[in-house]
Amino acid sequence: MAGSSRRKFLQQLGSSGLALSAGSIMAFKENDAIILPEQKIIGPNDKLRIATIGMGIMGNSDTDTALKIPGVELAAACDLYTGRLERVKEKYGRHIYTTRDYREILEKKDIDAVIIATGDHWHARIAKDAMNKGKHVYCEKPMVHKIEEGLPVINVQQQTKKIMQIGSQSISGSVFTKARALYRSGEIGKINCIEASNDRHSALGAWQYTMPTDISTETIDWDRYIASMPKEPFDAKKFFWWRNYKDFGTGVAGDLFVHLITRVHMITGSRGPGKIFASGQTAYWKDGRDVPDVMTAILDYPDTKEHPAFQLTLRVNFCSGKGESSVTRIIGDEGVMELSRGLTVQHNILSKAPGIGGWDALNTYPQAMQQNLLDAYDKKYSREDKQRPVKPDVSYKAPDGEDEHVLHFANFFNAIRTDSSVYEDATFGFRAAAPCLACNDSYFEKKIITWDAENMKVI
Repeated sequence: MAGSSRRKFLQQLGSSGLALSAGSIMAFKENDAIILPEQKIIGPNDKLRIATIGMGIMGNSDTDTALKIPGVELAAACDLYTGRLERVKEKYGRHIYTTRDYREILEKKDIDAVIIATGDHWHARIAKDAMNKGKHVYCEKPMVHKIEEGLPVINVQQQTKKIMQIGSQSISGSVFTKARALYRSGEIGKINCIEASNDRHSALGAWQYTMPTDISTETIDWDRYIASMPKEPFDAKKFFWWRNYKDFGTGVAGDLFVHLITRVHMITGSRGPGKIFASGQTAYWKDGRDVPDVMTAILDYPDTKEHPAFQLTLRVNFCSGKGESSVTRIIGDEGVMELSRGLTVQHNILSKAPGIGGWDALNTYPQAMQQNLLDAYDKKYSREDKQRPVKPDVSYKAPDGEDEHVLHFANFFNAIRTDSSVYEDATFGFRAAAPCLACNDSYFEKKIITWDAENMKVI
Protein backbone atom coordinates (compact mmCIF):
# COMPACT_ATOMS: atom_id res chain seq x y z
CA MET A 1 0.00 0.00 0.00
CA ALA A 2 1.33 3.42 -0.87
CA GLY A 3 2.20 5.56 2.14
CA SER A 4 -0.36 8.26 1.40
CA SER A 5 -3.09 5.68 0.82
CA ARG A 6 -2.35 3.94 4.10
CA ARG A 7 -2.28 7.24 6.02
CA LYS A 8 -5.70 8.16 4.60
CA PHE A 9 -7.05 4.75 5.56
CA LEU A 10 -5.83 5.03 9.13
CA GLN A 11 -7.26 8.55 9.34
CA GLN A 12 -10.60 7.12 8.22
CA LEU A 13 -10.39 4.50 10.95
CA GLY A 14 -9.56 7.12 13.53
CA SER A 15 -12.62 9.19 12.62
CA SER A 16 -15.02 6.28 12.35
CA GLY A 17 -16.25 6.41 15.94
CA LEU A 18 -15.60 2.72 16.47
CA ALA A 19 -14.04 3.05 19.91
CA LEU A 20 -15.89 1.15 22.62
CA SER A 21 -18.19 3.41 24.59
CA ALA A 22 -18.28 3.61 28.35
CA GLY A 23 -21.52 1.65 28.36
CA SER A 24 -20.15 -1.21 26.26
CA ILE A 25 -20.44 -4.74 27.52
CA MET A 26 -16.82 -5.69 27.00
CA ALA A 27 -13.37 -4.39 26.16
CA PHE A 28 -10.00 -6.03 25.49
CA LYS A 29 -6.69 -6.02 27.27
CA GLU A 30 -3.48 -6.44 25.32
CA ASN A 31 -3.70 -10.18 25.87
CA ASP A 32 -7.28 -10.17 24.52
CA ALA A 33 -8.80 -11.29 27.80
CA ILE A 34 -12.41 -10.19 28.06
CA ILE A 35 -13.24 -7.71 30.80
CA LEU A 36 -16.85 -7.55 31.87
CA PRO A 37 -18.00 -4.42 33.70
CA GLU A 38 -18.19 -4.69 37.45
CA GLN A 39 -21.54 -6.19 38.29
CA LYS A 40 -23.74 -3.91 40.35
CA ILE A 41 -25.66 -5.52 43.18
CA ILE A 42 -29.29 -5.54 42.11
CA GLY A 43 -31.61 -4.19 44.79
CA PRO A 44 -35.41 -3.96 44.87
CA ASN A 45 -35.32 -0.55 43.18
CA ASP A 46 -33.21 -1.94 40.33
CA LYS A 47 -35.78 -4.53 39.28
CA LEU A 48 -36.87 -4.32 35.66
CA ARG A 49 -40.23 -5.76 34.67
CA ILE A 50 -40.60 -6.76 31.04
CA ALA A 51 -43.32 -7.97 28.70
CA THR A 52 -42.88 -9.90 25.48
CA ILE A 53 -45.11 -9.14 22.51
CA GLY A 54 -45.06 -12.11 20.14
CA MET A 55 -44.37 -15.46 21.83
CA GLY A 56 -43.15 -17.42 18.82
CA ILE A 57 -39.66 -18.88 18.39
CA MET A 58 -37.74 -15.62 18.89
CA GLY A 59 -40.17 -14.39 21.53
CA ASN A 60 -39.45 -17.46 23.65
CA SER A 61 -35.72 -17.31 22.97
CA ASP A 62 -35.51 -13.60 23.78
CA THR A 63 -37.57 -14.00 26.94
CA ASP A 64 -35.46 -16.90 28.19
CA THR A 65 -32.30 -14.91 27.51
CA ALA A 66 -33.56 -11.69 29.10
CA LEU A 67 -34.44 -13.55 32.29
CA LYS A 68 -30.82 -14.63 32.67
CA ILE A 69 -29.92 -11.01 33.45
CA PRO A 70 -30.07 -10.33 37.22
CA GLY A 71 -33.04 -8.25 38.34
CA VAL A 72 -35.21 -8.86 35.26
CA GLU A 73 -38.74 -10.23 35.71
CA LEU A 74 -41.38 -11.25 33.16
CA ALA A 75 -44.68 -9.54 33.94
CA ALA A 76 -46.79 -10.04 30.82
CA ALA A 77 -46.97 -11.58 27.38
CA CYS A 78 -49.01 -11.03 24.24
CA ASP A 79 -49.71 -13.31 21.31
CA LEU A 80 -52.52 -13.74 18.81
CA TYR A 81 -52.59 -17.54 19.18
CA THR A 82 -54.14 -18.83 22.41
CA GLY A 83 -51.90 -21.90 22.50
CA ARG A 84 -48.84 -19.72 22.97
CA LEU A 85 -50.50 -17.80 25.79
CA GLU A 86 -51.28 -21.11 27.49
CA ARG A 87 -47.65 -22.11 27.07
CA VAL A 88 -46.53 -18.83 28.68
CA LYS A 89 -48.40 -19.72 31.86
CA GLU A 90 -47.05 -23.28 31.81
CA LYS A 91 -43.50 -22.12 31.31
CA TYR A 92 -43.23 -18.87 33.27
CA GLY A 93 -46.02 -19.09 35.82
CA ARG A 94 -49.77 -18.72 36.13
CA HIS A 95 -49.31 -15.22 37.50
CA ILE A 96 -48.07 -13.86 34.14
CA TYR A 97 -50.59 -11.48 32.59
CA THR A 98 -51.50 -12.58 29.05
CA THR A 99 -53.49 -10.89 26.33
CA ARG A 100 -54.10 -10.83 22.59
CA ASP A 101 -54.02 -7.00 22.55
CA TYR A 102 -50.55 -5.52 23.00
CA ARG A 103 -52.08 -2.15 23.90
CA GLU A 104 -53.26 -3.60 27.22
CA ILE A 105 -49.63 -4.30 28.09
CA LEU A 106 -48.56 -0.76 27.22
CA GLU A 107 -51.15 0.64 29.63
CA LYS A 108 -49.64 -1.25 32.56
CA LYS A 109 -47.57 1.21 34.64
CA ASP A 110 -45.43 -1.48 36.26
CA ILE A 111 -43.83 -2.64 32.98
CA ASP A 112 -40.51 -0.98 32.17
CA ALA A 113 -39.63 -2.52 28.80
CA VAL A 114 -41.09 -4.65 26.05
CA ILE A 115 -39.59 -7.21 23.72
CA ILE A 116 -41.11 -7.04 20.23
CA ALA A 117 -40.87 -10.41 18.49
CA THR A 118 -43.89 -10.31 16.23
CA GLY A 119 -44.11 -10.61 12.47
CA ASP A 120 -42.10 -7.86 10.79
CA HIS A 121 -45.21 -5.96 9.70
CA TRP A 122 -45.98 -5.07 13.35
CA HIS A 123 -42.50 -3.92 14.44
CA ALA A 124 -42.73 -0.19 13.68
CA ARG A 125 -46.27 0.26 14.97
CA ILE A 126 -45.70 -1.47 18.29
CA ALA A 127 -42.29 0.16 18.81
CA LYS A 128 -43.70 3.66 18.39
CA ASP A 129 -46.70 2.93 20.59
CA ALA A 130 -44.49 1.42 23.28
CA MET A 131 -42.03 4.32 23.44
CA ASN A 132 -44.86 6.85 23.43
CA LYS A 133 -46.26 4.99 26.44
CA GLY A 134 -42.93 5.30 28.26
CA LYS A 135 -41.60 1.78 27.63
CA HIS A 136 -38.07 0.90 26.61
CA VAL A 137 -37.95 -1.36 23.55
CA TYR A 138 -35.97 -4.38 22.46
CA CYS A 139 -37.11 -5.04 18.88
CA GLU A 140 -36.17 -8.02 16.79
CA LYS A 141 -34.56 -7.31 13.45
CA PRO A 142 -35.34 -5.98 10.96
CA MET A 143 -36.38 -2.87 12.86
CA VAL A 144 -39.08 -2.09 10.29
CA HIS A 145 -41.04 -3.84 7.55
CA LYS A 146 -40.87 -0.99 5.02
CA ILE A 147 -38.18 1.64 4.46
CA GLU A 148 -40.64 4.49 4.94
CA GLU A 149 -41.30 3.31 8.52
CA GLY A 150 -37.71 3.86 9.64
CA LEU A 151 -37.39 7.61 10.19
CA PRO A 152 -40.70 7.85 12.11
CA VAL A 153 -39.45 5.18 14.55
CA ILE A 154 -36.16 7.05 14.98
CA ASN A 155 -38.05 10.31 15.57
CA VAL A 156 -40.18 8.75 18.31
CA GLN A 157 -37.10 7.26 19.98
CA GLN A 158 -35.33 10.63 19.94
CA GLN A 159 -38.39 12.49 21.20
CA THR A 160 -39.18 10.08 24.02
CA LYS A 161 -35.53 9.40 24.97
CA LYS A 162 -36.43 5.75 25.53
CA ILE A 163 -33.75 3.09 25.09
CA MET A 164 -34.23 1.03 21.92
CA GLN A 165 -32.07 -1.96 21.09
CA ILE A 166 -32.40 -3.94 17.85
CA GLY A 167 -31.91 -7.69 18.07
CA SER A 168 -28.96 -8.63 15.86
CA GLN A 169 -27.25 -10.09 18.88
CA SER A 170 -24.03 -11.44 17.38
CA ILE A 171 -22.39 -8.01 17.33
CA SER A 172 -22.24 -8.10 21.13
CA GLY A 173 -19.98 -11.16 21.00
CA SER A 174 -16.25 -10.90 21.58
CA VAL A 175 -15.42 -12.23 18.09
CA PHE A 176 -16.92 -9.14 16.47
CA THR A 177 -15.44 -6.83 19.09
CA LYS A 178 -12.05 -8.34 18.30
CA ALA A 179 -12.68 -8.02 14.56
CA ARG A 180 -13.48 -4.34 14.97
CA ALA A 181 -10.28 -3.75 16.92
CA LEU A 182 -8.18 -5.56 14.30
CA TYR A 183 -9.84 -3.66 11.46
CA ARG A 184 -9.21 -0.34 13.19
CA SER A 185 -5.54 -1.18 13.64
CA GLY A 186 -5.12 -1.67 9.88
CA GLU A 187 -4.40 -5.38 10.30
CA ILE A 188 -5.54 -6.26 6.76
CA GLY A 189 -4.65 -2.97 5.12
CA LYS A 190 -7.11 -1.02 3.03
CA ILE A 191 -10.34 -2.97 2.52
CA ASN A 192 -11.86 -3.18 -0.95
CA CYS A 193 -14.32 -6.08 -0.82
CA ILE A 194 -16.45 -7.94 1.72
CA GLU A 195 -18.20 -11.26 1.08
CA ALA A 196 -20.88 -12.45 3.51
CA SER A 197 -23.17 -15.47 3.30
CA ASN A 198 -25.65 -17.35 5.46
CA ASP A 199 -26.79 -20.63 3.92
CA ARG A 200 -29.21 -23.29 5.15
CA HIS A 201 -30.31 -26.74 4.07
CA SER A 202 -33.38 -27.90 5.98
CA ALA A 203 -37.14 -27.47 6.02
CA LEU A 204 -37.05 -25.77 9.42
CA GLY A 205 -34.24 -23.52 8.26
CA ALA A 206 -36.45 -22.59 5.31
CA TRP A 207 -39.20 -21.53 7.75
CA GLN A 208 -41.51 -24.57 7.40
CA TYR A 209 -42.17 -24.66 11.12
CA THR A 210 -44.29 -27.23 12.95
CA MET A 211 -47.97 -26.25 12.99
CA PRO A 212 -50.23 -26.66 16.05
CA THR A 213 -53.17 -29.08 15.98
CA ASP A 214 -55.91 -26.63 16.96
CA ILE A 215 -55.70 -24.08 14.13
CA SER A 216 -58.91 -22.09 13.73
CA THR A 217 -60.22 -18.56 13.81
CA GLU A 218 -61.23 -19.25 17.40
CA THR A 219 -57.67 -19.87 18.56
CA ILE A 220 -56.05 -17.26 16.26
CA ASP A 221 -57.01 -13.58 16.13
CA TRP A 222 -56.65 -13.23 12.36
CA ASP A 223 -58.47 -9.90 12.15
CA ARG A 224 -56.03 -8.29 14.58
CA TYR A 225 -53.10 -9.89 12.72
CA ILE A 226 -54.08 -8.16 9.46
CA ALA A 227 -55.27 -4.91 11.06
CA SER A 228 -54.65 -1.86 8.81
CA MET A 229 -54.15 -4.22 5.86
CA PRO A 230 -56.62 -5.14 3.11
CA LYS A 231 -58.98 -7.88 4.28
CA GLU A 232 -58.06 -11.39 3.17
CA PRO A 233 -59.22 -14.89 4.12
CA PHE A 234 -57.68 -16.68 7.08
CA ASP A 235 -54.49 -18.50 6.08
CA ALA A 236 -52.64 -20.53 8.73
CA LYS A 237 -49.42 -20.57 6.69
CA LYS A 238 -49.36 -16.79 6.52
CA PHE A 239 -49.72 -16.71 10.29
CA PHE A 240 -47.27 -19.42 11.38
CA TRP A 241 -44.92 -19.23 8.38
CA TRP A 242 -45.13 -15.45 8.00
CA ARG A 243 -41.47 -15.07 6.99
CA ASN A 244 -42.40 -16.63 3.63
CA TYR A 245 -44.73 -13.80 2.65
CA LYS A 246 -43.74 -10.23 1.83
CA ASP A 247 -46.94 -8.78 3.31
CA PHE A 248 -45.92 -10.02 6.75
CA GLY A 249 -42.17 -10.68 6.61
CA THR A 250 -39.12 -9.48 4.71
CA GLY A 251 -37.76 -12.74 3.29
CA VAL A 252 -34.15 -13.80 3.42
CA ALA A 253 -33.02 -10.17 3.14
CA GLY A 254 -34.83 -8.99 6.26
CA ASP A 255 -34.11 -12.15 8.24
CA LEU A 256 -30.50 -12.96 7.33
CA PHE A 257 -28.97 -10.23 5.16
CA VAL A 258 -29.65 -7.87 8.04
CA HIS A 259 -27.50 -9.96 10.39
CA LEU A 260 -24.65 -9.89 7.88
CA ILE A 261 -24.84 -6.19 7.15
CA THR A 262 -25.14 -5.35 10.85
CA ARG A 263 -21.82 -7.08 11.45
CA VAL A 264 -20.20 -5.25 8.54
CA HIS A 265 -21.41 -1.87 9.79
CA MET A 266 -20.30 -2.59 13.34
CA ILE A 267 -16.79 -3.60 12.25
CA THR A 268 -16.22 -0.86 9.67
CA GLY A 269 -18.24 1.97 11.21
CA SER A 270 -20.12 2.36 7.94
CA ARG A 271 -23.39 4.26 7.65
CA GLY A 272 -24.42 2.30 4.58
CA PRO A 273 -24.07 1.72 0.84
CA GLY A 274 -24.81 4.08 -2.03
CA LYS A 275 -26.11 1.59 -4.60
CA ILE A 276 -27.92 -1.73 -4.13
CA PHE A 277 -28.81 -4.48 -6.56
CA ALA A 278 -30.25 -7.91 -5.80
CA SER A 279 -31.29 -10.97 -7.75
CA GLY A 280 -32.80 -14.28 -6.70
CA GLN A 281 -35.18 -17.12 -7.34
CA THR A 282 -37.37 -19.72 -5.70
CA ALA A 283 -35.21 -22.73 -6.44
CA TYR A 284 -36.43 -25.45 -4.08
CA TRP A 285 -39.07 -24.43 -1.51
CA LYS A 286 -42.03 -24.10 -3.86
CA ASP A 287 -44.56 -24.10 -1.04
CA GLY A 288 -46.58 -21.02 -1.94
CA ARG A 289 -44.08 -18.49 -0.58
CA ASP A 290 -43.75 -15.24 -2.51
CA VAL A 291 -40.15 -14.47 -1.50
CA PRO A 292 -37.05 -16.18 -2.94
CA ASP A 293 -35.15 -18.99 -1.25
CA VAL A 294 -31.90 -18.03 -3.02
CA MET A 295 -30.82 -14.39 -3.13
CA THR A 296 -27.59 -12.56 -3.94
CA ALA A 297 -26.98 -8.84 -3.58
CA ILE A 298 -24.21 -6.41 -4.49
CA LEU A 299 -23.95 -3.27 -2.39
CA ASP A 300 -21.58 -0.49 -3.41
CA TYR A 301 -20.12 1.44 -0.45
CA PRO A 302 -18.54 4.77 -1.42
CA ASP A 303 -15.40 6.29 0.03
CA THR A 304 -16.33 8.11 3.26
CA LYS A 305 -14.65 9.50 6.34
CA GLU A 306 -15.41 6.16 8.06
CA HIS A 307 -13.90 3.80 5.48
CA PRO A 308 -12.49 3.48 1.95
CA ALA A 309 -14.76 2.44 -0.90
CA PHE A 310 -15.62 -1.26 -0.99
CA GLN A 311 -18.10 -3.70 -2.47
CA LEU A 312 -20.21 -5.97 -0.30
CA THR A 313 -21.71 -9.14 -1.70
CA LEU A 314 -24.43 -10.92 0.30
CA ARG A 315 -25.82 -14.40 -0.30
CA VAL A 316 -28.44 -16.64 1.24
CA ASN A 317 -29.17 -20.11 -0.13
CA PHE A 318 -31.89 -22.20 1.52
CA CYS A 319 -31.04 -25.27 -0.57
CA SER A 320 -27.27 -25.38 -0.15
CA GLY A 321 -25.98 -28.91 -0.62
CA LYS A 322 -22.96 -27.93 1.45
CA GLY A 323 -25.20 -27.59 4.50
CA GLU A 324 -25.67 -24.77 6.95
CA SER A 325 -22.87 -22.22 7.09
CA SER A 326 -22.30 -18.54 7.77
CA VAL A 327 -19.13 -16.71 6.76
CA THR A 328 -18.13 -13.06 6.62
CA ARG A 329 -14.89 -12.42 4.74
CA ILE A 330 -13.35 -8.92 4.86
CA ILE A 331 -10.73 -8.51 2.16
CA GLY A 332 -7.99 -5.92 2.30
CA ASP A 333 -4.87 -5.36 0.25
CA GLU A 334 -2.68 -6.85 3.00
CA GLY A 335 -4.82 -9.72 4.22
CA VAL A 336 -8.20 -11.33 4.72
CA MET A 337 -10.22 -11.47 7.92
CA GLU A 338 -12.70 -14.36 8.07
CA LEU A 339 -15.42 -14.65 10.66
CA SER A 340 -17.32 -17.89 11.06
CA ARG A 341 -17.23 -19.88 14.29
CA GLY A 342 -14.29 -17.73 15.29
CA LEU A 343 -11.94 -15.26 13.65
CA THR A 344 -8.86 -15.77 11.51
CA VAL A 345 -6.63 -13.33 9.67
CA GLN A 346 -4.30 -14.43 6.90
CA HIS A 347 -1.85 -12.04 5.30
CA ASN A 348 -0.51 -11.75 1.78
CA ILE A 349 1.35 -8.50 1.23
CA LEU A 350 2.66 -7.41 -2.15
CA SER A 351 6.36 -6.73 -2.54
CA LYS A 352 7.55 -3.30 -3.60
CA ALA A 353 9.01 -4.83 -6.77
CA PRO A 354 6.35 -5.91 -9.30
CA GLY A 355 8.20 -9.05 -10.43
CA ILE A 356 9.65 -9.99 -13.79
CA GLY A 357 9.81 -13.23 -15.75
CA GLY A 358 7.75 -16.36 -15.26
CA TRP A 359 4.18 -15.88 -16.56
CA ASP A 360 5.20 -12.60 -18.13
CA ALA A 361 5.63 -11.04 -21.55
CA LEU A 362 9.38 -10.83 -20.95
CA ASN A 363 10.26 -14.02 -22.82
CA THR A 364 8.37 -12.88 -25.92
CA TYR A 365 10.97 -10.15 -26.58
CA PRO A 366 14.40 -10.47 -28.26
CA GLN A 367 17.09 -12.05 -26.06
CA ALA A 368 19.22 -8.90 -25.81
CA MET A 369 16.18 -6.84 -24.79
CA GLN A 370 15.28 -9.41 -22.14
CA GLN A 371 18.75 -9.09 -20.61
CA ASN A 372 18.62 -5.31 -20.63
CA LEU A 373 15.23 -5.37 -18.89
CA LEU A 374 16.51 -7.81 -16.27
CA ASP A 375 19.61 -5.69 -15.58
CA ALA A 376 17.49 -2.56 -15.23
CA TYR A 377 15.08 -4.35 -12.90
CA ASP A 378 17.89 -5.59 -10.63
CA LYS A 379 19.38 -2.11 -10.53
CA LYS A 380 16.08 -0.49 -9.59
CA TYR A 381 14.95 -2.98 -6.92
CA SER A 382 16.93 -4.33 -3.96
CA ARG A 383 16.68 -7.86 -2.59
CA GLU A 384 14.35 -6.56 0.11
CA ASP A 385 12.15 -4.85 -2.48
CA LYS A 386 11.69 -8.19 -4.22
CA GLN A 387 10.54 -10.03 -1.09
CA ARG A 388 6.98 -10.04 0.16
CA PRO A 389 6.69 -8.70 3.73
CA VAL A 390 5.77 -11.38 6.26
CA LYS A 391 3.18 -10.69 8.93
CA PRO A 392 1.96 -13.26 11.49
CA ASP A 393 -1.53 -14.63 11.04
CA VAL A 394 -4.17 -14.17 13.73
CA SER A 395 -6.65 -16.64 15.21
CA TYR A 396 -9.26 -15.90 17.85
CA LYS A 397 -12.21 -17.75 19.36
CA ALA A 398 -14.79 -16.59 21.87
CA PRO A 399 -14.19 -17.78 25.43
CA ASP A 400 -15.95 -20.97 26.46
CA GLY A 401 -19.43 -20.27 27.71
CA GLU A 402 -19.80 -16.85 26.12
CA ASP A 403 -23.38 -16.16 25.04
CA GLU A 404 -23.67 -13.22 22.65
CA HIS A 405 -27.45 -13.19 23.10
CA VAL A 406 -27.04 -12.70 26.85
CA LEU A 407 -24.45 -9.97 26.25
CA HIS A 408 -26.81 -8.15 23.89
CA PHE A 409 -29.59 -8.13 26.48
CA ALA A 410 -27.13 -7.19 29.22
CA ASN A 411 -26.17 -4.17 27.11
CA PHE A 412 -29.87 -3.26 26.76
CA PHE A 413 -30.73 -3.53 30.44
CA ASN A 414 -27.50 -1.82 31.52
CA ALA A 415 -28.40 1.11 29.24
CA ILE A 416 -31.84 1.35 30.88
CA ARG A 417 -30.36 1.32 34.39
CA THR A 418 -27.55 3.78 33.67
CA ASP A 419 -29.16 5.90 30.93
CA SER A 420 -26.30 5.02 28.60
CA SER A 421 -26.04 3.91 24.98
CA VAL A 422 -26.69 0.52 23.39
CA TYR A 423 -24.77 -1.21 20.64
CA GLU A 424 -27.66 -1.19 18.19
CA ASP A 425 -29.96 1.76 18.65
CA ALA A 426 -32.78 2.82 16.32
CA THR A 427 -30.51 4.76 13.96
CA PHE A 428 -27.98 1.94 13.72
CA GLY A 429 -30.78 -0.60 13.36
CA PHE A 430 -32.43 1.30 10.52
CA ARG A 431 -29.13 1.85 8.71
CA ALA A 432 -28.68 -1.92 8.78
CA ALA A 433 -32.28 -2.78 7.90
CA ALA A 434 -32.90 -0.28 5.10
CA PRO A 435 -30.29 -1.60 2.63
CA CYS A 436 -31.68 -5.11 3.16
CA LEU A 437 -35.22 -3.93 2.52
CA ALA A 438 -33.86 -2.16 -0.55
CA CYS A 439 -32.53 -5.56 -1.69
CA ASN A 440 -36.14 -6.75 -1.71
CA ASP A 441 -37.23 -3.65 -3.63
CA SER A 442 -34.42 -4.22 -6.13
CA TYR A 443 -35.44 -7.86 -6.58
CA PHE A 444 -39.15 -7.25 -7.02
CA GLU A 445 -38.78 -4.08 -9.09
CA LYS A 446 -35.80 -5.37 -11.09
CA LYS A 447 -33.74 -2.21 -10.69
CA ILE A 448 -30.77 -0.68 -8.89
CA ILE A 449 -31.72 1.22 -5.72
CA THR A 450 -29.78 4.38 -4.87
CA TRP A 451 -29.53 4.98 -1.14
CA ASP A 452 -28.56 8.13 0.77
CA ALA A 453 -26.90 6.55 3.79
CA GLU A 454 -26.28 9.82 5.59
CA ASN A 455 -29.89 11.02 5.44
CA MET A 456 -31.33 7.49 5.39
CA LYS A 457 -33.57 7.77 2.35
CA VAL A 458 -33.98 6.36 -1.14
CA ILE A 459 -32.87 8.75 -3.87
